[in-house]
Order: sequence, then C-alpha cells, then structure tokens
Amino acid sequence: MRPAFGGPAIPVGVDVQVESLDSISEVDMDFTMTLYLRHYWKDERLAFPSASNKSMTFDGRLVKKIWVPDVFFVHSKRSFTHDTTTDNIMLRVFPDGHVLYSMRITVTAMCNMDFSHFPLDSQTCSLELESYAYTDEDLMLYWKNGDESLKTDEKISLSQFLIQKFHTTSRLAFYSSTGWYNRLYINFTLRRHIFFFLLQTYFPATLMVMLSWVSFWIDRRAVPARVSLGITTVLTMSTIITGVNASMPRVSYIKAVDIYLWVSFVFVFLSVLEYAAVNYLTTVQERKERKLREKFPCMCGMLHSRTMMLDGSYSESEANSLAGYPRSHTLTEEDRQDKIVVHLALSNESNTSRKKGLLKGQMGLRIFQNTHAIDKYSRLIFPASYIFFNLIYWSVFS
Repeated sequence: MRPAFGGPAIPVGVDVQVESLDSISEVDMDFTMTLYLRHYWKDERLAFPSASNKSMTFDGRLVKKIWVPDVFFVHSKRSFTHDTTTDNIMLRVFPDGHVLYSMRITVTAMCNMDFSHFPLDSQTCSLELESYAYTDEDLMLYWKNGDESLKTDEKISLSQFLIQKFHTTSRLAFYSSTGWYNRLYINFTLRRHIFFFLLQTYFPATLMVMLSWVSFWIDRRAVPARVSLGITTVLTMSTIITGVNASMPRVSYIKAVDIYLWVSFVFVFLSVLEYAAVNYLTTVQERKERKLREKFPCMCGMLHSRTMMLDGSYSESEANSLAGYPRSHTLTEEDRQDKIVVHLALSNESNTSRKKGLLKGQMGLRIFQNTHAIDKYSRLIFPASYIFFNLIYWSVFS
C-alpha cells in the first residue's frame, strides 16, 4: 500500500543518468540504452531515530518487502535489470523517512523514425516513464531537478550518429479505461554521419554513372565493348540499390537516397539506349547507301557530288575517302580518267528530271551521313545534366 493512503498524491521525484546509448536500429526502428534510474519519495513508515543522522543502505532483498513506485517504460520492447555479480539495485533510507531507490537497467524502446531525408536525416527519439497502476490522483511523477535531472556520460558516441542534445519533458497521458497518468520523457536528437554513405553508396554510384559515359568515346562499330560495358554498369547499379534497401525498413514513401540511386540508374540505362539508337541509325545509313549504289551503278560508289569536279579533276585524298572503297581498291590513273569521261558524258546527256532525282537521293543520304553525332551530343548532355542533378540534390536535402 502506498504511503499516505487515502490522502493526496505522493510525489515521486525521478532523475536519470545515461551510461551508454548502445545501438540504433533503422530496420527495427528502436534504440537500446543503459541507464541508472533513481526514485525519490518519503515514506514515514520507514523513518527511524538516529543521533548521527546517517542513512541506512540495503540491497535488492528489502525491495520486495516495502512499497516502491511501479514505474515502467512505455513503448519498450525489452528491458532487464543487471544482475552481475548481484542484482544492481540499491535502497537507501534516511532517518526522516526519505527513500532513494536506484537500479541499473538496459532497455530497448521503440523510436518512430522518418527516413524521408535518409541519409541526410536527423532523428528524435524518446524514452517514456510512467506509473503502471497509480493515476495522477495517487502518484505524481516529476523530474527532481528539472533539466538537471538528466545526466549523460561525455564518452557516449555512436558510429553512425552524432548525439546533438538530451533534454527532459513531462505531460499527462490519458487512458479511456483508467484515467490520467503522469508521464516523463527523455528526449535525445541524433544526426546521421554522411561520410559512411558517401564511401559505400554515393561514391560507387557516381563512379558507375561516369563509367557508363566511357561508351560514348568507344567506336560505334565495337558492339561487344559497348554492350558489355552498358550491361555491367546497369547490373552494378541494381546491386547497389538492392544492398541499400536490404539495410532499411520497408517504408511506403520515397527516401532521399532512393531518388539519387534511381536517377543514377536512369542515366546508366539511358547510356545503353543511346548506343541502341546509334546502332539503329547506322543500320539505316548503310541500307540507304546500298540502295543508292544499286540505283546509280555508273557512279561506282562515288556518293558525294563533291568528288566530281566540272573540269574532271579531283585530289588523291578525295579519291581515297570514297564511301565503300578501302585504300587497296583505289583506282589506277587510266581507270580514273575513263570514269571521269563516262561520268561527264552521262551528266551532259541527263535530263532535268534525272538531275532532280539524283539531288533528292543525295539530300536523303546526307540526313543520315553522320550517325555517330548522337554520341558527340551525349558526351556533353549526359555529364552536364548529371552534374546539374547533383547540385539540385545536395542543395535540397543537405
């Protein structure tokens, strides 16, 4: 039975000393903390006369024989009192009946985390203390010394988080079946270290995107090189995304790291589509060149009007650069003169409609003459747009 039963609520002061913050789990959304929990109250039934005004200290065996506050941790998943080498419980009674009740506890409690800005996020967690049976009419919990009631060890540190601050609050909690209860809060704010994720996620993803740009400088005829490079970067990005999601809870909203990784994945995937476009346009060009050679066999593969001059003369470099003719098939001087005479004779005898048809065929050829121009544009557009996205990303989420 509580002290002063039937009278006003008995005040119970609380102070806490945090020994360690053991772990923070994003997957389970909880934290583990080891602390010293101390209660202060007055029970006149325990008062005793003492000339020297000295207190008496007892171990945990006496706790079972007297009244102690029934404080528990709200939203806790697991908790235990240390018992090595004996129960870590201390009871100190003063002559005037004041009691100090202390215990060493490790508790794992729930922490509602928001990962919208992960890994550029800050998390605020709280450990809540409350009486289980006594309402505010029977027991009044309060912080004994206000904000000074919470003390922390200066050596507390976490691998992934920077502990910004600890502070205390209190309020009333209502339960529809039993009434109002005093609830105490131990709040602490954590800010995540970004350097680990820079090394493990952002830096490899950026390198994969830059590696996909290498295909823009590879010859469009090197099909195995460009295809294998594109597929490798796509699979690597998929592995990075899977690894990041495996260490995170399955939340229903988009995280900041998801935006970065999926945009990087899109850039890598577009580099593969870019080569598909180049390869398709190359096939279209070769098909048109082949049809044009079949339509005008007398031109002997000379596809550009600039290779024939009105005076019948042309340079050696122009002759060697004719489409479809390697250097080993260069025409001899006698054959060259014969071809010039033939072409000039055909040009003089052609009518107006045939000239229009030839010009039309040459114009259609020039449209697909430089199919690898898309590679040249990609060398500028892809890197510039990716750098622009990075600037926007870090300005928004940092």
